[in-house]
Amino acid sequence: MIRSRKFLTTFCALSLGLGSLAACSNESASNNSSGTKSEGNQSEVEKSNEPFKLSIMANLHTPEVPSDKIEKQLEEKTNTELEIQWVPDSSYEEKLSTAFATGSFPQAVFMKNQTTYLQFKEAIRDDQFWEIGPYLSEYENLSKLKEEVLKNTAVDGKVFALYQGRPLSRQGLIFRKDWADKLGISTPTTTEEFAEMARAFTEDDPDGNGKKDTFGLTDRSDLIYGAFKTVASWFGTPNGWGEKGGELLPEFMFPEYVETMDFFRDLRAKGYMNQDFPVTSKPDQQALFKNGTAGMYVGSMADVVSLHADAVKLNPNIVLDVHNNIKGPDGKFGVWAIPGYGSLVLFPKSSVKDEQQLKSALSFFNELMDPANANLIFWGLEGEHYSVENGLAKPIEDTDLTDREVKPYQAIEIGEPTTNGRYDGFHTYEVKAKAEELIVDNEKYLIHDPAAPLDSATFIEKGERLSQIIIDATYKYMLGQLDKAGFDKAVENWKSQGGDQVIKEFNDSYAKSK
Repeated sequence: MIRSRKFLTTFCALSLGLGSLAACSNESASNNSSGTKSEGNQSEVEKSNEPFKLSIMANLHTPEVPSDKIEKQLEEKTNTELEIQWVPDSSYEEKLSTAFATGSFPQAVFMKNQTTYLQFKEAIRDDQFWEIGPYLSEYENLSKLKEEVLKNTAVDGKVFALYQGRPLSRQGLIFRKDWADKLGISTPTTTEEFAEMARAFTEDDPDGNGKKDTFGLTDRSDLIYGAFKTVASWFGTPNGWGEKGGELLPEFMFPEYVETMDFFRDLRAKGYMNQDFPVTSKPDQQALFKNGTAGMYVGSMADVVSLHADAVKLNPNIVLDVHNNIKGPDGKFGVWAIPGYGSLVLFPKSSVKDEQQLKSALSFFNELMDPANANLIFWGLEGEHYSVENGLAKPIEDTDLTDREVKPYQAIEIGEPTTNGRYDGFHTYEVKAKAEELIVDNEKYLIHDPAAPLDSATFIEKGERLSQIIIDATYKYMLGQLDKAGFDKAVENWKSQGGDQVIKEFNDSYAKSK
């Protein structure tokens, strides 16, 4: 037990490599079938028609614990007696660690993200959680979960967790279409055209006020979810790790990474982006776009909704657009992908005592993926919390009500619309609808991180400090404070401080996974 709890003293943060981080059935779930593929797999509880008592620990993203309206509906539909421990997101990590240390886990425990999950890999290897991979094919809905995403969650090739799906890549460009139209600029399709738009938005008075008070790109202090990693994808940089000469190496050891740094260095030197981007927060970055100072924003294309909602209050005539396919110098387009999941749920052996209890728990999550139940926990009650228009869910305008009664339950969703069949959202803002289409289009051009399912003990121990070496060097290079030799020196420092061992361990893990 001592060895399995060593992670409690280590805070694991993702490195650059790992950061790079339908129709609705009206038929309620049967009280005794649980959606399994064969009657022989039913637990004794299911056969007896008695409600299965299931305890769950999930993170709460709203200020208050939800009312039990949705929970009672869910219990009735799944023949389950639920006990949900809602833990505020801000203190979830602490609660998770305490529950593990005291052996007080509920039967289903949600890991809030990839970072949290990585901290439990040692405990998973110590056989403290159930391996569920061999059971998934027995359940009609769980068997629909995406194989490639399950693979990314695997530990030593074995599946222990159910996942909550996430779009593999939301990344793209949001820009001022009204500015582009005024200047006669087309939507950029190459990195050269992207740079030209940044120049024009800076030098050609796009707002027509006769002043030099605008620039092209607004960015922030985030090499992953800011502009840098997406632009790096356009240049052909690997996602986190890439293969060179038969060996996995970190992205910053590839020439395309340096080309991306050169690209940003040039944009900044010419004044085509905010000069202090390495210390700019996300709210400040977005404010520069909303208030009409900057005309280009690279990040999640879904952000166009909030950007437009605030910007139009200041400028009712503002017009935004989104775009994803921007080709690099090699004439190809690629975009980095996340592992495909957000939160994950594990089943501790300390609280799930036997295979019968495990199958009952899996039956609940199998039913949770039924379209009717998936819509219930994500959208609420039709006619009360949302309506259906053109096969899409349109939430009511009373967001306070949906926040109180529905939103928290989204934290326990399993799968995604393509696997659980819930409705996609109805978007009144046409550009948001376009953004959602482009997010799907991105899946044709994904750059995956080959190290996502791999292991490195040294990375677990030193990953945060090692990442900071490269983060600092990358920003200094783009600011002109380091030349190529200086950046190379930082890479050598990264290697000597434990990076070489991380490379070895990831490659050893990679070889075992083949």
